[in-house]
Amino acid sequence: MVHTFSFDGVYLALDVCSNSLHVLDRLSFEEVERLNEGMSREELTGELTERWPADMVREALTEIDALRETGALFSLWPDDPVELNGAGVIKAMCLNVAHDCNLRCRYCFAGTGAFHGERGLMSAQTGKRALEFLIEHSGDRKYLEVDFFGGEPLVNTGALREIVAYGRTLEEWHGKKFRFTTTTNGINLTPDVLSFLDAQMSNIVVSIDGRPHVHDRMRPAPGGQGSYDRIIANAQNMARRRGDRDYYIRGTYTKNNLDFANDVLWLADQGFEQISLEPVVTDPSLPFALTETELPAIFAEYERLARAYRERRKRGKWFSFFHFKVDLAGGPCAVKRLMGCGAGDDYIAVAPDGAIYPCHQFVGEEDWRLGSVD
Repeated sequence: MVHTFSFDGVYLALDVCSNSLHVLDRLSFEEVERLNEGMSREELTGELTERWPADMVREALTEIDALRETGALFSLWPDDPVELNGAGVIKAMCLNVAHDCNLRCRYCFAGTGAFHGERGLMSAQTGKRALEFLIEHSGDRKYLEVDFFGGEPLVNTGALREIVAYGRTLEEWHGKKFRFTTTTNGINLTPDVLSFLDAQMSNIVVSIDGRPHVHDRMRPAPGGQGSYDRIIANAQNMARRRGDRDYYIRGTYTKNNLDFANDVLWLADQGFEQISLEPVVTDPSLPFALTETELPAIFAEYERLARAYRERRKRGKWFSFFHFKVDLAGGPCAVKRLMGCGAGDDYIAVAPDGAIYPCHQFVGEEDWRLGSVD
């Protein structure tokens, strides 16, 4: 699989299987693009020699063939990626410690935190058993990832603290290491809670959608009032404490803010250096949903953001935008690039009652229930 694209006059081809990025001239770019679409060499040569000298067309094809032979272009996936991953090995868990929330976000896939069911909190005992289950099914993997999720996990801080403490006792005994993450809306990110999270979490993710009016439109409190002013100071305090350790300000953009580059830059101007902004995924009939109609505007906005990002970096004002981070040297393995998502394979989600699902977005849907940690 080869992804060809251009940006500001630079022609590029990303070979997905090998993770190789090629910078091409226009002729080579057209050759790779057409070969990727399935055009034969004969058809390709006939078409391109109408616009370029025949020897240049042949030379470029020879260079493409050389890259193909080294596995850097038009490379193939491994024959059996699931076997490479190790069947039945789980390395990551989403732990839904709360099916409740103190916000009422309009795009929430979890039905404002309740996952379209009854509101409830996970007991510490169920959370401890979930960690044991993860260890039991982790094979020889040393590092295990656990994301405290919801709903809003910080409405169940007591159980969360107890579960983390128990996890730390399991590490030395089993030769494992938990990398805990908490994903929160920031409302309950008090100094005391932040001190605990800062000490115990490998990553902290706080949800902010960007500019105040954008955030408040989609992330209101139960009474309908905005939540931005209640969150921003907590999030800034978190970012200052984390320094260069992992955290993310994670937002969602919708049809209402197709100028989302302004939201990314707004967050950077508030002092945040690690930022992610994701497209909303929801019922396409909803007024704020993204559809194919919006794709040209979305593509153009990513390019506008890329230019602004580049200019800021040139001026020495650093921040990281998650979707512009591509590690070409030490990026994801072939299995991860092929599968993209570990749902139901090396990743599971656990509901407050201990039920197991392939992903947090399936929690509460009985047809997708895989079993229980018990």
